[in-house]
Amino acid sequence: MTFLKIFLLFPLLSLAFSQETFTSHLLPRPLIIEYPENTETNFRELEEEFKLHCISWRFSVEANNINPWKTIPQECAEYVKDYVTGRAYGFDLERVSKEAGVYAKAIELSGDGKDAWIFDIDDTLLSNLPYYADHGYGLEVFDHLEFERWVEKAMAPAIKSSLKLYEEVLGLGIKVFLLTGRGEGKRKATIENLVNAGFRDWHKLILRAPDEQGKLATVYKSEKRNEMEKEGYRILGNSGDQWSDILGTSMSIRSFKLPNPMYYIP
Repeated sequence: MTFLKIFLLFPLLSLAFSQETFTSHLLPRPLIIEYPENTETNFRELEEEFKLHCISWRFSVEANNINPWKTIPQECAEYVKDYVTGRAYGFDLERVSKEAGVYAKAIELSGDGKDAWIFDIDDTLLSNLPYYADHGYGLEVFDHLEFERWVEKAMAPAIKSSLKLYEEVLGLGIKVFLLTGRGEGKRKATIENLVNAGFRDWHKLILRAPDEQGKLATVYKSEKRNEMEKEGYRILGNSGDQWSDILGTSMSIRSFKLPNPMYYIP
């Protein structure tokens, strides 16, 4: 290192003790970096490209064109967070509930007590945003045990627009069935959470039995709807945040898919 310093200093010493006239341009000049004038514009354009990419991804997810998937794209983490914590998510939820309410009010009921509406629970009636706020809003791979610990706390708040629809459906005289992928062992915590959040007077709460744990949600929920039909119920409507809540067999006359870009359940 000392040798390198002497080596670099030698030309300067030679210049200093020479009889030649001093000229400043012979000395090393400071490095000046000139950025293009449109750097800020380019950055904004790149940022917009990322946003459009993430909007496109979310649209494809909601349309069920991308499936299956385990986590949100790394580059869309901030976008998904901003969406579900911002006004857009609330507007989308309200739109779904509003359209479902318009449909429900237009139905001519049979009057025999067999008209039914199915609601999923997680992120349909109850919001798990407090849980996902601690888990990257879908950036982390779903941890079943961790989520069950959250369920036991019975702290999930109501999705307000869904609570309004729920009350409207009940008021029309339609029987409400709650069909969830939660296990039977979470019945007590689920009821406590639902009641605390304002949900009451459902006709039946259906949870997974131990021997149903390995079934795909689409299969499990189709079977439960089939059982309802065998009992004479007409499934007029079905609200869920997952396509597996509403697809399969014994489907409802109308289905309403709530937005959820945070996770996918087959």
